[in-house]
Amino acid sequence: MSGDRPAPATAGPALREPAPRSSTAVRGTVLAALGVAAFSLTFPATAWALEGLGPWSVTTCRVVLAALVAGSLLLARRAPLPARRQWPALFAVAGGTVVGFPLLTTLALRTSTTSHAAVVVGLLPLTTAAYAAVRHRTRHSRAFWAAALAGAAVVLGFALQQSGGAPTLGDLYLFAALLVCAAGYAEGGGLAREMPGWQVIGWALVLCLPVAAAGAAVALWAEPVRITGHAVAGLLWLAVGSQFLGMLVWYRGMAVIGVARASQVQLAQPLLTLVWSVALLGEHLSPAAPLAAGAVLVCIVVTQRARG
Repeated sequence: MSGDRPAPATAGPALREPAPRSSTAVRGTVLAALGVAAFSLTFPATAWALEGLGPWSVTTCRVVLAALVAGSLLLARRAPLPARRQWPALFAVAGGTVVGFPLLTTLALRTSTTSHAAVVVGLLPLTTAAYAAVRHRTRHSRAFWAAALAGAAVVLGFALQQSGGAPTLGDLYLFAALLVCAAGYAEGGGLAREMPGWQVIGWALVLCLPVAAAGAAVALWAEPVRITGHAVAGLLWLAVGSQFLGMLVWYRGMAVIGVARASQVQLAQPLLTLVWSVALLGEHLSPAAPLAAGAVLVCIVVTQRARG
């Protein structure tokens, strides 16, 4: 199966990741794109959830709800327990994608708009590809890295243009979220070559359930709660759509075409989120957005076609 293959224990040259065969590449890219589509609604859904819940309540409750769904599926399908060697990667997935990224981005959205947060997180594909290259010792062509850097530059330039060129406290939260999420994506993508994607995110969620349940109880007691239609809809999407279903197809896509190539599909996520921000939240869309969208899509095509 194609993808980022870990190097053997003995020292040796880095591995080049070949491009998957066309039919396999299309299937993996479609799976990754479905994950990106689900993730693109995460920030607008978080903004909705924050209308009725505090940031800690949103973070912990989404994990609890997603873990209950995942745990029920694991029981119904009688999924075997992960092997001992797989638990460290599951802890990385849990810490990065289940707890770290949702918490840090939720804190950021208290002061940042969803559109601004979306474009800053547009650096995630490059961060994930770099982490995977170091962690799994894989090598890509110059065309791949040139397109990845160009896409990241477009997204970063768009973010600075949106914010007036000055980073904020929300940006610091977002940059920290990039680091922990890149580790969770890369470790989970590698693990998805050994077990189904739904089991990767399922076990990571179940791993967090005891702490999340205790945290939810404290957060709901300490923070104000106002039940609204937006708050309920936003929380449900975060738990079922973003945290579970989106991760399920995302990790499967990574297993098929590799962590680095799948991560570049996510370059489209900030621009999709901008569309949702306008449609659902009434935020203003910059005239530069269509130009940035076209440039990013070109970069995605190049990364998907680049060979080692």
